[in-house]
Amino acid sequence: MGNILALKKRLEWRTIPFSVESITISEHEKKFSDYDLFFIGGGQDNQQDIVAKDFIHRKNEMKAAVENGAVILAVCGGYQLLGKSFETSDSRVIKGLEILGIETKAVKVSEEKKQDRLVGNISGELLCSMLTQPKLKTLVGFENHSGRTYIIDDLTKPLLKVNKGFGNNAVDGFEGAVYKNVFGTYLHGSLLPKNPHLVDELLYRALIHAGLENTYKLEELDDSFELDAHNFALALN
Repeated sequence: MGNILALKKRLEWRTIPFSVESITISEHEKKFSDYDLFFIGGGQDNQQDIVAKDFIHRKNEMKAAVENGAVILAVCGGYQLLGKSFETSDSRVIKGLEILGIETKAVKVSEEKKQDRLVGNISGELLCSMLTQPKLKTLVGFENHSGRTYIIDDLTKPLLKVNKGFGNNAVDGFEGAVYKNVFGTYLHGSLLPKNPHLVDELLYRALIHAGLENTYKLEELDDSFELDAHNFALALN
């Protein structure tokens, strides 16, 4: 809920009207085309499997929303579900929505790895273009995942170049993935409270999708508290 709260508060502080709704499995009467911004969180493998089986029936609907400019922030398990597939530690393959050009494989139960899970503080340099031109060029967070994610097509770009931490797979030095207005990442923390520039980027893109970017302005806020948290996290090992 920390990410949702950050989105809500930065809208409230600017007196921009909004509504927040939850969409659970089987709520197919709620049309993705009616929404401007989606947040998809994570969970354990068995929970992810349940969500994926329901989600896959709405694959074309979600793809259409993305191509029409809808904004998505997907974290950890949600990030994995937006890819082509996720292979669990017991070799089950969970099919994804194929919105991001990524594949994820968890460390196999039978494999002996010194680092089964990729856990710890993480920070990196933003690689994607930001419409709001933020002063900050870094993101900070905390990662905790067994999945190794790889970008597999040219349309999907990495979100960050990792400075500290593991990132997508602890090999290529990249973290997260971006396609159009879709942002996938392993950064928990919660992510958004310590990265106010990313909150505003998501909100600005959502306003564009809603056709309201000229009606409501993202006025500058006093982010001293958020920036202190961001800079403190940057200094963590």
